[in-house]
Amino acid sequence: MSFNTVDPVPAIQAVNLSKCYQLYQHPKDRLKQFLWPHQWLGPRRFFRELWALHEVNLSVMPGEVVGIVGQNGSGKSTLLQLVCGTLTPTSGEVQVNGRIAALLELGAGFNPEFSGRENILMSSTIMGLSQSEIADRIDDIIDFSGVGDFIDQPVKTYSSGMYVRLAFSVAINVDPDILVIDEALSVGDGAFARKSFARIMQMRDTGKTILFCSHSLFQVESLCARTIWINRGRIMLDGESAEVVTAYQAFLDKNTPNLANDAPTPFTNKVITSENCKPPSGTARLLKVALQENDANTHASIMSGESSIQVSIAFASDPSLPCPNVAMTLQTPDGRTITSAATWEDQFVLHRTTEGMGEINLKLDEIPLLKGEYLVNIYLMCERGLHIYDTAIAAATLQIKQSSRLQGYFSIPHRWENTL
Repeated sequence: MSFNTVDPVPAIQAVNLSKCYQLYQHPKDRLKQFLWPHQWLGPRRFFRELWALHEVNLSVMPGEVVGIVGQNGSGKSTLLQLVCGTLTPTSGEVQVNGRIAALLELGAGFNPEFSGRENILMSSTIMGLSQSEIADRIDDIIDFSGVGDFIDQPVKTYSSGMYVRLAFSVAINVDPDILVIDEALSVGDGAFARKSFARIMQMRDTGKTILFCSHSLFQVESLCARTIWINRGRIMLDGESAEVVTAYQAFLDKNTPNLANDAPTPFTNKVITSENCKPPSGTARLLKVALQENDANTHASIMSGESSIQVSIAFASDPSLPCPNVAMTLQTPDGRTITSAATWEDQFVLHRTTEGMGEINLKLDEIPLLKGEYLVNIYLMCERGLHIYDTAIAAATLQIKQSSRLQGYFSIPHRWENTL
């Protein structure tokens, strides 16, 4: 017995997709190229070519969540604009099946002279919604964006955060089959960013196709099952997110200039009480990061494999939101992450007061780090461990001493055995 099966149609299909920009040294060269594209002795060029993409081939199936990573200028944004149709390819083709909504450049697609409401109507119409569909959803769009008081003002008067909130609200409420996000959410405020990531996760869980471009490798790996690494217009690696992110991070570690001389701004512990400050609305923040139990202690000198330390972390959060999570990383002064720990990975549930205040301790026993200086970074994150509410970079330093001559960053459990 045989069955006829039909292969699913890709949501996005790119075949030999290339894009070349013509760069002119002077404005008059553009006119020369237009007026005299050919000379008696052959064609003349008054420009130089910049190939942003080189014969890219990829297929994204419906329901896939794909991350896009790469350095600035690698071609990520060009690829996403070609997918969205805001650029035309120099060669090759890209096919998109389904309604697409995109957050590309800040405020892209908005007319600055129009009001927020008028831009909602215009953008929703372009995305294919009927007038009745727009009428049914416009209140939800305005409510989610949180710019209701300014919705009838020209968007040229909006802040960058208001731009992003309104653009994202339109994109998710038109019920797209494909959602494309190009780093735009990094502009929004903390409360809205958390709400946005929650909605993205909801769309992912309902089977929407998502392209997520971000410099936050942690968010890419957390959100996307598959990741594509682009470098100089070519796909370097396309596969499971953990594998691609690891390879890309190794590339960055090898090729990024040493930043050891660019010391981060130390985190300053805050003295915040119920008398002089209320818990933050819609977000959370760190109040204190200290070593041992001394609030003023942010430096420890310890022996490798012998000493233990305790990191005390206090936070304030909106009590109406789920309780946050905490993560810790240990880094070298040049920014290399040595290890990390996170409450959600350890299935540790934080406790807090009814006002949203909480404090926890992280104990590191018999630290196996070898000699050197290490920075303690603390992150306060949402209940999913995805959105970062607040960070305490270089909140404390560890100076590790050792009696042995071992080299490296840490000592691993091991044993020697004679075989004769």
